[in-house]
Amino acid sequence: MTPSTPTTFGEAIRDLAEQAPDRPAVTCAGLTITRAELDRRSNRLARAFAGEGVRPGDHVSIALDNGPDFMVAAFAAWKLGAVPQPLSARMPPAELDAVLDIVKPAGVVAAGRATRFPALPLDADGEDDGPLPPAVSPSWKATTSGGSTGRPKVIVTDAPALVDTVTPLALLAGMPRDGTAVVPGPLHHNAPFLFSVLALLLGTHVVLQHRFEAERVLRDLDAHQAGWLYVVPTMMQRIWRLGPETRDRYDLSHLRRVVHMAAPCPPWLKREWIGWLGPERILEIYSATEGIAATAIDGAEWLTRPGSVGRPVLGEITILDVHGRELPPGEVGHVWLRRGPDARPGYHYVGARPRTRDGGWECYGDLGYLDSDGYLFLTDRESDMILVGGANVYPAEIEAALGEHPAVLDSCVIGMPHEDLGAVPCAIVQTTGAVTADELAAFLRGRLSAYKIPRTFEFTAAPLRDDAGKVRRSALRGERLRRGVAGAPSPG
Repeated sequence: MTPSTPTTFGEAIRDLAEQAPDRPAVTCAGLTITRAELDRRSNRLARAFAGEGVRPGDHVSIALDNGPDFMVAAFAAWKLGAVPQPLSARMPPAELDAVLDIVKPAGVVAAGRATRFPALPLDADGEDDGPLPPAVSPSWKATTSGGSTGRPKVIVTDAPALVDTVTPLALLAGMPRDGTAVVPGPLHHNAPFLFSVLALLLGTHVVLQHRFEAERVLRDLDAHQAGWLYVVPTMMQRIWRLGPETRDRYDLSHLRRVVHMAAPCPPWLKREWIGWLGPERILEIYSATEGIAATAIDGAEWLTRPGSVGRPVLGEITILDVHGRELPPGEVGHVWLRRGPDARPGYHYVGARPRTRDGGWECYGDLGYLDSDGYLFLTDRESDMILVGGANVYPAEIEAALGEHPAVLDSCVIGMPHEDLGAVPCAIVQTTGAVTADELAAFLRGRLSAYKIPRTFEFTAAPLRDDAGKVRRSALRGERLRRGVAGAPSPG
């Protein structure tokens, strides 16, 4: 018997469209496109991309708001064997240029925004909408992240755009086949993009939001009788704060799985969601965009080990001290991950280098411990990264932008607690005295995304670094925590 040929992403969407052309594929803000429309529109757009010079293996940068157009552009890239690179539509020009400069895409889909790279169309009405020859993208996604050095990096998966390569991820997340999934996060982030693609490949209707609205999530779950939901802890907290009167207005009886990840979930909030929806519906996944290893834990397991993020379901995890020695259960150290002994990591960076050890181990800066049964507990981040509502914010990137202002001599950005977002960036700035907080905030708005702008600016004339050029970031943060400084609203 001849083995069957692996199905490409493009073929999967075509097959689903042939089976049920009028079934909804993507919905956002009241606009829905069917499976047939997704297939035909992406065929037309793929031909338009090819006419602009996009070839197999090229990167196609997609800087669009959430909506059907985003997924049409991604599938158009896959149908040519190209690699979609999701980006925020709200990236300031300087930040967008920095990312594009390291990726060097064949073109950019950016709804009217000009870049130094060729603009790719969204309107391809004049093109043929028939099937294209099968093509396989060598990498099915290239996700953008800020680098810990203040420079952006792109994490390119080495898995091709074949359905079989992503099926294990769908099984891990409990993604339904031919169901409905609500994914309120921005598609330029890894997890919302990942889960939206998995859903579409399984014939599941994806319901998006332009921007997250807590009650809108409940309304969408009810109206579409959705069985699957992705959230981050900030979203969970905002939904919970709606109160029982609002939450109880909506029928969530069809909801079978709530997946949360991307940031630590406060134990009190996790307990509330388990009590509200039941432990069998809640699934937490711990992983990184690099996808080397992952843990998972459902609500029932979590109640027996509160605070754990579960045991490995993909790859391996070990805890090492600063000298690289393996630590016994219960002792905190660096969390190291690998796919298997000397296995390839399954991704590569553009614009950065991984932190590795012999044997295929990699570390992303998390600190934690394993218990005697192999359950992982995270305690902190070794790096200075600040998790703002599930989004990674790197102080060095903000400090580099502040350093461009002529009145700024030096700066230190720290993460301070925030009731809603978990943490927010706050800046301590050494200046010549010729600048105000409002001016710095306005200055940064042209260089950084809104969530990266410091919520507070504290001015000092004293040097922030020692003679070796080191900044006492943890000490500066500790002093402000003792004084009760919190993440207040940013100027302006």
